[in-house]
Order: sequence, then structure tokens, then C-alpha cells
Amino acid sequence: MAINKLILGDCLEVLKTIDNETVDLIYIDPPFFSNRTYEVIWGDKGEIRSFEDRFSGGIDHYIAWLKERVQEMHRILKPTGSIFVHCDWHANAHIRVHILDKIFGTNNFRSEIIWKRKGGSALAGMRELSTATDTIYYYTKSDTYIYNAVLVKDDDYVAEHFTRVDENGRKFMTTVMRSPNPRPNLQYDYKGYKTPPNGWAVSREKMEEMDRAGQLYFPDDKSKQIYKKLFLDEYRGAPINNMWDNVPALKGTSKEIIGYPTQKPIALLDRIIRMASNENDTVLDCFVGGGTTIVAADQLSRNWIGIDQSVQAIKVTEFRLNKQQGLFSKPFSVQLHKYDYDTLRYKDAFEFETWIVQQFGGLSNSKQRSDLGLDGRTRENQPIQVKRSDNIGRNVIDNFFSAVQRFDKVSFEKNKAEQKPIGFIIAFSFGKGAVQEVARLKNEENVIIKLVTVEEIVPIAKKPTLQVEIKDLGTSKNLREIEFVATGQSEAGIEFYAWDFAYNEQSFLPTVLLDKEGKQTYKFKAGEHRIAVKVVDNEGLESLEIVKLKINGVVERN
Repeated sequence: MAINKLILGDCLEVLKTIDNETVDLIYIDPPFFSNRTYEVIWGDKGEIRSFEDRFSGGIDHYIAWLKERVQEMHRILKPTGSIFVHCDWHANAHIRVHILDKIFGTNNFRSEIIWKRKGGSALAGMRELSTATDTIYYYTKSDTYIYNAVLVKDDDYVAEHFTRVDENGRKFMTTVMRSPNPRPNLQYDYKGYKTPPNGWAVSREKMEEMDRAGQLYFPDDKSKQIYKKLFLDEYRGAPINNMWDNVPALKGTSKEIIGYPTQKPIALLDRIIRMASNENDTVLDCFVGGGTTIVAADQLSRNWIGIDQSVQAIKVTEFRLNKQQGLFSKPFSVQLHKYDYDTLRYKDAFEFETWIVQQFGGLSNSKQRSDLGLDGRTRENQPIQVKRSDNIGRNVIDNFFSAVQRFDKVSFEKNKAEQKPIGFIIAFSFGKGAVQEVARLKNEENVIIKLVTVEEIVPIAKKPTLQVEIKDLGTSKNLREIEFVATGQSEAGIEFYAWDFAYNEQSFLPTVLLDKEGKQTYKFKAGEHRIAVKVVDNEGLESLEIVKLKINGVVERN
């Protein structure tokens, strides 16, 4: 399974393709068992089908639905790996007892994290106790697991304890210097202060060193003990416990908001990922939703795999990743149900060759060029050549036939004798001459060369069309307000639009990530502006339209 990949599909089927013990950390926020239609958040066909699957048979059906997916997660998790399952009151007891305890074992239960996501409902609180928390169950696969202590500064704790100030203006608190156990070798008086009954926590040499460094606090009363200074500017915080009441839920004014109702804050996933994984570990989320797990993993230099049955979930996550991709960011890929011909046909040649060989189930060349013009091989060592072209002619067959014999003469003769293909040629289409030559080789020379079209490997569809109209709404406070109306058309149906109002021709960085209507208004200063809009259809295919405006008293569209 490739890493740093967004995959559109049922997570159960995708999880089955992932090798055993290859994932370090799994976080899932599965659809809660609320049996309410508001659980259909994106509203596209894939999510609606998933909703119907989950709730057609009540709580028992829901638990069975989730359990077989968690079983696959347990299989792919490394022995040192962890899983975090985010749930609410509707089914959390069932999930723990009937799924997690049974699959991971009660001995591998690490914690029940309580996330206080809001203050509760004042209206509901008049009738009953309102719910202000979610549960995040934390299990590991074994008793040897990755754990990095997360330290957090508590403002109330700091205000209460860091009350002293030294001669340099540094705030500090004091901590005891006595040994918890009897240590005769650490029993000594220091500067008129008597040794504690068990002795000091450090040797005399260390005590003198700390004294010279200004790290000791001496009470005026010498009958008291010496304390160590803990300076606020060096204080990293205290280790977190299982009550997480200092990670606020997102509010409407947050810059993170993308329009996904149950979107989790990046801070929540940042904490989990830091705690249970290291850089370059692999993080998996198979209910991607708004994409926060993947975005946080990417920010923290983890590898990742994201799966969701919703086109919108996958595409919105893709756009969020694009917004934060920098010079040193790792590249990622998106796997959809169907692919656009133009995108495949005209993408970077080496990138396409590598991708299509892997989709075919083969192993691609690590180098961009092969002396023999071969681009990969099957797992049985049969050569693969990729032609990013249509109507491939006979000359390609002749050259390939010669290259295969030089590539591995022994395998060539073996495959020929066993009536197996000596190799595969992948292209968008093949001309009559190529087809005839392959038939002649089989009939006259007992040589089988398989011609495979790209569409036999991955389904191909037409991307949506897109038109954008503008309307000048006039000037207000020296800003020109423009209305944009985008109209997309696709046989599959339109999912949503996204807008970049400062397009730089290099990358699409959406200002508006999720627009279901295709209508936006925006205010511009005088000058030249480039606006880009993307339309995404129900297959996940997209089109881009660029609007160039010149505003100087009047609005001109170039």
C-alpha cells in the first residue's frame, strides 16, 4: 500500500489491501450511532450508501458494521502501534465492550480520554443534563508501544505557583530538594541549613554547582530547607492526563472552519499524533471526514493514508493539503473511482509511467530512464513498457520484442515455452499494425505479448465542463464588489465548487473551500486580479476556470 495517499472507497475493502503490521497509529472518528439523517454530512452518494448500511438494523447492525472494520485495523497495526476511537454517548459503551475489548484485549486498554468540546446547552440544561464531552478510547496492540509525554502549560497553575521573582526579574516557583529515601551519603549541612532527615536530593558538588548558577532558593529562616528554583521561562508544562478540557472545539470565526459540521480542531489531532507516533511513522484515518487527521499528520512530518466513501471528503482534504504544501512537503496522490482522460494523457510522463505500472500491480523502475526503454516489471519479472500515447504502431512492438530478449534471456525463453506473456505494453490505444504484429508473433513464433489499454486498468471518464459569469455590483469604500456565478455540468452530477481569489498560476489555494451553489461575491482593490474556480463532480473529477480581471474605474474581463 502506497503512503501519503487519499483513497475514495469503502474503508473495509481498502483496509483488506493493506499489508499486515504496516501502520503505526490509527485515529478514527466513525459516524456516531445517532440514527439521525444529520449524520449524512456531505450528502453525496457514497456517504448516503454508507449511512444506509450502518443504520438499517439498529445498534447490533451498527456494531457488526464497525467491528469488521476494526478487525482489519488491528491486523495492519504494528505491534508497537496505537488506536484512538472517537465516539459519543450513543454507542461508546457498546464500542468498548463488544469491539475494542474483544479485538485488542482489556489488557491493552490504555485510557478513556474525555474531551470537553463545549460548555453544554443552556436550553437543554433546563430539562436534563446536557452533553458537553466526547469519548476517545485509547488502546495499543501490545504492552510495548510508542508513547511520547505531552506537556501542557495550565494558565491557572502558572498564576498560582509562579509567584516569586528573582533579582533578574525572572518568575519562578520552588520545589523540594530532599531525598525521598534515606541516603547517608547525601546528608550534609549547607550554608547553615540543616540536612533533611533522609538527606538532600543531590550531592554537595551538585548543590554548589546549582548555587553558582542561581538555581537555589534560601529561606530567611534557616530552620527551613533549601528549595530548587523552577523558572517560568524554562517550564515546559505538566504531563497531560485523560481529561482534555484545554482543546476548544472550533467556533464559527475560526480560520480552520471548512463547513464540515463535526470538524475536529487540528490541536486535538496534533496532540494524539505527537503522543503516539514519531516522525516518518504512518498514520491512518479511514473515516477522513473533513480531513483534520491527514492535515495534522502532514504538518507533523508523518506519512499517512486517508480513506473515505465520500467524494467531497476526499477532495476537500486534497484542497486542504494543497493549501499547506511547501517546498519540503512530501508529495501525495489521490485515488478515485474514475480518472479523467486529459489529466492522465498529458501529465508528467515519468509520473504517469510509475503510477500506471503500480495500478497494474507491477513494480515501476526507480530510475527515470532504462537502457532498454522498459518502465517496470510484473512480480513474475515480466517486463512492462508504458506508452503515454494513442494508436500505438507496429514499431513499438518490434522494439519491445527486442528489448525483452536482452532484458532477461532466461525468463524470455521460460515464458515462451510455458505459453506465458513475455511482457506487457500499456497504452491508451493500439493501432491496427500493432494488433496484427502481436497476433503474428503468437501464431508464427509462439511468442505472447499482451497489449493492455489504460482503461482496462483504471476506468476513464470525462471531466466536468465549467463556465463562470461575472456581474459588477459597484464600488464601496474604494473596493469593487464582483459577483461570480459558476455553472458546472457533468453526467455524474456536480458535487461542489471551490474558489481561489488570489490565484498565482502555480497552485490552487482555495479561499472558499466548499461552495455548493457556485455563487460568490468578493471585493477587489484597483488593479489586475486572477480568480480561479474549480468544480468537482460526483466521481471526484474536476475542471479549473481562470477569470482575469482588470479594475480601474471600470471592470474589464480579459
